[in-house]
Amino acid sequence: MNKIKSFELCILTTIVGLNLMACKPHPSISVYETAQNGHRLTLIDSTPLSKSKHTVSLNFDQKFQTISGFGGAFTEASAHLLNQLSTEKRTEILEAYFGKNGARYSLTRTHMNSCDFSLKNYSYTPVPDDKLLEHFSIDEDRNDLIPMIQDAMSVSEDGFKIVASPWTAAPWMKDNNSWVGGKLRPKYYDTWALFFSKYVDAYNKEGIDIWGFTVENEPLGNGNNWESMHFTAEEMTDFVTHHLGPKLEADGKGDLVILGYDQNRADLKEWVDVMYANEDSSKYFDGTAIHWYESTYDYFPKELQYAHQKAPNKYLIQTEACIDSEVPAWKDDAWYWKKEATDWGYDWREPEKQYLHPKYAPFNRYARDIIGCLNNWVDGWVDWNMVLDRQGGPNWFKNWCVAPIIVDIESDEVYYTPLYYVMAHFSKFIRPGAEVLGVNSTDKDLMVSAAQNSDGSLAVVVFNEGVIPKTFKLEGSNFEKNITISPKAIQTIVITN
Repeated sequence: MNKIKSFELCILTTIVGLNLMACKPHPSISVYETAQNGHRLTLIDSTPLSKSKHTVSLNFDQKFQTISGFGGAFTEASAHLLNQLSTEKRTEILEAYFGKNGARYSLTRTHMNSCDFSLKNYSYTPVPDDKLLEHFSIDEDRNDLIPMIQDAMSVSEDGFKIVASPWTAAPWMKDNNSWVGGKLRPKYYDTWALFFSKYVDAYNKEGIDIWGFTVENEPLGNGNNWESMHFTAEEMTDFVTHHLGPKLEADGKGDLVILGYDQNRADLKEWVDVMYANEDSSKYFDGTAIHWYESTYDYFPKELQYAHQKAPNKYLIQTEACIDSEVPAWKDDAWYWKKEATDWGYDWREPEKQYLHPKYAPFNRYARDIIGCLNNWVDGWVDWNMVLDRQGGPNWFKNWCVAPIIVDIESDEVYYTPLYYVMAHFSKFIRPGAEVLGVNSTDKDLMVSAAQNSDGSLAVVVFNEGVIPKTFKLEGSNFEKNITISPKAIQTIVITN
């Protein structure tokens, strides 16, 4: 049929009252699924098993936050492990995270000075009372961390943003002269602000551009276990308002993003109330960073909504999450769907808050949290270590955790856990600049989020935590399609014109 006849048919169908949808171009719809049944970001035939009883409808009149990105963290632990693998396996992992056929990570994080996932304690400022930081050096990062970032940059076609976070200043700047706990001495506030500026310059010389900072990783502390430095909300706001912000501005770095807080969501209200109390306090804060460790199941929607309403034009970025206090299950996919994992709070949280830390299925926790965040104004979601070994390290404190990719450096083997695929369901298909859309599901057992990319393509992510398959009709402005999702599965439905 030629174009004229096709147009005439479209006019005729409209005249006789048939569905106008027939006049619109039919988009291409692809369904990718990861499930307990063995699908791993698999392009599936989504022919429904039965007639749909439920509807998932997209509302293009409702547009929410603009996406900053998804990704993970460059840590010394991950970088060191990559250097122990064969060139082939190292390249394979970087391609899996950053390549055009991989997860296409777009938002990342790294640590300034050492953290628990370093091989030892170290600082870029080892000389005591060096107020002008004349001995500042990032040499500690040259063997592992910098090469990993540089190689990831060479693999990534679209590029990615880097958020840098300090766990602590050098002990000589702190009131307890220790790597762990304590506070930054006020007389070193200007020195510490200079530290951030010098870090940007040093990394820039290596060809690495820093997008932004969090002011301090976990300013409320970590139980005095590994590198930390404490701030109250008032102290951090004072440091940013009178020291860090003005210093970066004076050095021509005023476009660098500054994210405040950087800890668990339960305390968000207290922090955003102080950070965004008025125009002066909020001037240099570009957004708020959060972690997920307060609970294994609650993503704290009320707190996220409050933080957005307090600062609707600021970033709200999840900067760290992992399955913590666990030695990874090696080549045992089934474990990631079982409610067997525990975390820091399971063993020693205060009795009145232990209910927040039941055993849980790691796969479910990731899927539920990311969708919950997207549906409550979070614009970026960053995982923790990209690569760990079979012990869940290396980690100088022996704080073992799970990463989406686990390696065995002795046998040169790589294990892509189901968590890798959960992350890819978002990072691969929801790109920076995408707008989160309104979505309604009549099946309350499904979690759903949707976004429209800047190229017009749509990504709808559906999570079925239940033990039976679900069928639903997906509706958009110019399409509808019946789809079945497997039990214990996550799907990304990609719609392109």
